[in-house]
Amino acid sequence: MALFVFNSASKMVSSPFVILHFILICVTLHCNNLAEAKMNPRANIVLILTDDLDVSIGGMVSILSRKIGFVVSVFVASPLCCPSRASILTGKYPHNHHVVNNTLEGNCSSTAWQKTQEPETFPAFLQKQGTYQTFFAGKYLNEERNSKYYNYTLSVNGRAQRHGQNYSEDYLTDVLANISIDFLENKSNRRPFFMMVSTPAPHSPWTAAPQYESSFPNTEAPRDPNFNIHGKDKHWLIRQAKTPMTNSSVEFLDNAYRKRWRTLLSVDDLVEKVVRKLEVRGELSNTYVIFTSDNGYHTGQFSLPVDKRQLYEFDIRVPLLVRGPNIKPNQTSPLLIANVDLGPTILDIAGYNVNETQMDGMSFLPIMTSKGNSSTWRSDILVEYEGEGSNTSDPACPLLGPGVSECFPDCVCEDSYNNTYACVRTVAQAANLQYCEFDDNEVFVEVYNLTADPFQLSNIAKSIDQEVLEKMNHRLMMLQSCSGQSCRTPGVYDSQFRFDPRLMFSSLVPHRTKRRQTLK
Repeated sequence: MALFVFNSASKMVSSPFVILHFILICVTLHCNNLAEAKMNPRANIVLILTDDLDVSIGGMVSILSRKIGFVVSVFVASPLCCPSRASILTGKYPHNHHVVNNTLEGNCSSTAWQKTQEPETFPAFLQKQGTYQTFFAGKYLNEERNSKYYNYTLSVNGRAQRHGQNYSEDYLTDVLANISIDFLENKSNRRPFFMMVSTPAPHSPWTAAPQYESSFPNTEAPRDPNFNIHGKDKHWLIRQAKTPMTNSSVEFLDNAYRKRWRTLLSVDDLVEKVVRKLEVRGELSNTYVIFTSDNGYHTGQFSLPVDKRQLYEFDIRVPLLVRGPNIKPNQTSPLLIANVDLGPTILDIAGYNVNETQMDGMSFLPIMTSKGNSSTWRSDILVEYEGEGSNTSDPACPLLGPGVSECFPDCVCEDSYNNTYACVRTVAQAANLQYCEFDDNEVFVEVYNLTADPFQLSNIAKSIDQEVLEKMNHRLMMLQSCSGQSCRTPGVYDSQFRFDPRLMFSSLVPHRTKRRQTLK
């Protein structure tokens, strides 16, 4: 199957990701006579991307144990599907790829994205390079209710393929596994490949395969210290949550937690099928297998029933598991890795010069293979989110008024127009800190010392040293206007950091975009 054909004189005639309103499957096999002439020694790359898989509240427990090489948690550039996936693909922060939420207004899957950002994604660079065969299957960016398990339409190289509700033929996670195996069996053996598989699990509606529908009958969401408590010193959106939650809300979120785990058992099957196929074909030793997620998730933290979108660890940290050439088993790293680093790392594996791109992230390949210098690694990253709301009141929650969204269950809202914020997340020897500013009428600030307060119970914005606040505000504005190399400059807790108080709260730095305000 070939949708796009390249040779040394050709140009890309279309993008592999322009088809909207479908769960997307694209297969691209390039015909390069020189590459077919002899085996290419470059490593193969497999990226398995899950949907809403957290690391902070036990989301990985249901995945079976494996001999994994490199295991860490990474931070996402935005805790929501579309902007986070855009960051994975482009290696850029949201203010540079301009996808700020899941709406067309927020540039998700827009024509502008297709024209300006898709050509700058790492799969596009791999295609331009001409060495790699490329394959993509599953959810691409986002579309309303597109994380389905049954009754969906695939676009297979531009052709619509409709699926119903027959498990053996239609359960999406298994369909993706089977299509991935077909690609591995039919690809060229003379050229390396990149394969990306993007599963619906564990996103709602959390539909498990029949054989797993009764798994984990007694499992419940973790009762961590921040479970079902009032976020009294946090942004108003968090403070509006009903505390304690009703019994029906707790029952709902526990059931959701169990269902999420059940859907992940099929993901585990997918991973096992892919790894075994690579092993049978003799390709596993020369293949990097990367497993991660687009964003985290919460179930009851600060009395928020179920969702993502918030600035806290449970929504912005996701798992990263990697095995491959020169990666020793059971490795980890204290360094700050973000999902904007995935693109640069994959390009680095492929031998592409990352410096020729405009990516904000860094390659962590040297870290995984123990060839890097940790002293040159950055100590902070940026997290950005622009809130979504409704212009009309929710009929089920008439007292709330317009401007909010995701108000379920019990009319507890998970988002609003002014749930718009930016954070500096710092991990350094001297500090494990999060500093966030909201774009609302209060210019509300939240600061957490994650060493002393790993569950983010106490907002220390009013008690922390003023000089630290000033430096963090300064650093936030620098990161919100950064691009490429300037996103990797020394942070507040690096000895090379340079603080110029004249730049504080500067109107010259467009780090806030005023949106419609609501409720506060």
